[in-house]
Amino acid sequence: MSIDDGVYTMISSNNGTTNTTNNTPLRKIRKRAAARGSSRHPLTQRERSSSAPARIGNNRKRSRYLLVGDHHRVDPHEKKLLPGLPVDDDDWERDLHDFWNLISLVPVCVLNILNWNWDILFDPHSKMTMQQAWIGEWFPSFFAITIGYFLADLTWVLLVPHCVKSPSVIIQHHIATLVYLIIPYRFSEDCWLMGACMSVEVNTWLLIARRVFNREGFGPWVINFSFFSIRIKLISILFYVTWIYIRCYVYPSIMKVLWTLWFTQWKQTGAIFTSRYSVALFLHLVFCVLNFKWTFDLFMGKWKALRSGKATKVEKGL
Repeated sequence: MSIDDGVYTMISSNNGTTNTTNNTPLRKIRKRAAARGSSRHPLTQRERSSSAPARIGNNRKRSRYLLVGDHHRVDPHEKKLLPGLPVDDDDWERDLHDFWNLISLVPVCVLNILNWNWDILFDPHSKMTMQQAWIGEWFPSFFAITIGYFLADLTWVLLVPHCVKSPSVIIQHHIATLVYLIIPYRFSEDCWLMGACMSVEVNTWLLIARRVFNREGFGPWVINFSFFSIRIKLISILFYVTWIYIRCYVYPSIMKVLWTLWFTQWKQTGAIFTSRYSVALFLHLVFCVLNFKWTFDLFMGKWKALRSGKATKVEKGL
């Protein structure tokens, strides 16, 4: 006789007598207990202990890093955009890395500014090119500090990867940048290329400052005339202005110049893939593609939030 056809016996707690229930299969009793949700029944499934090890299946699916999470609050379960800016939890290692970047990027940006003729750059009627606007008086110091910054930051992320949200992206970016910097180091006529590309670090500084100086995640456009609110508004305005101008205008302009230089060198030497401009063209194309992808992620999230006026679903690809 099988277990399901057996007899279920219960000990009565009132009089200590034994009650035998015939003709009641065990599977029916299990279904009744499950329907009642009774945790006292001896045959119901035991709850999983909080101290038990995590199930293997739960660890197989890894959540993807969302770039839009750097600029918006995102519901972790519904993947929806929420009002306000991201609220950063206390993380000593990440905070230390952010403060170090805020300090170390200042000399990089200042030295870069000193290497340009701003009268030419700000003159809308000037016919001079970016190469001609480059002075380069402070280039040795600019190059040394920039190389030191990227090597130090790369080492930091390799040793403490959770100090940033996406360590693999940062590592690949820094390695590609260090390779890119070989060109202005070897060829003095291309030093302007380093200065033009490193202008994006101004936007990087504002991105970090936007997170550090607004850890509470307050919306930047709330009407408030306090010093804190004005500072957040100013950082947010400069962040979007420099993002659009540098990533969406300056970088494509550099791409156009590099294409012209590569084409001219190809006509003169016949070298298609072995010239320095072919390497520069490929690396700069990668940076341009990343900039446009990040721009799409950033502003599509903002556009969806404005259209709906409430929490907006984040696309899986972001």
